[in-house]
Amino acid sequence: MPRYIVERILEDGWPVSGDDCRGVLQRNTDEGVTWIQSYVSEDGTTAFCLYEAPTPEAIRKTGARNSLPVDRITQVRVLDPYFYR
Repeated sequence: MPRYIVERILEDGWPVSGDDCRGVLQRNTDEGVTWIQSYVSEDGTTAFCLYEAPTPEAIRKTGARNSLPVDRITQVRVLDPYFYR
């Protein structure tokens, strides 16, 4: 499954609380999208989220369903520096 980094510009800060995560995960599953991990900037205005998804369009659909902005999607691959030891 392809992996993607999604950049989100969050004008009002990170909008997902711990209670909301379950709903986000369920709505993502409907499109075959798996939220792996997110990093939020210290000021809370930008998030970088790692996903596995069949297509970038599936990520855009789940972003809209979860009321989360999708400003940039970049397909990535894993580079593990410990693999080369």
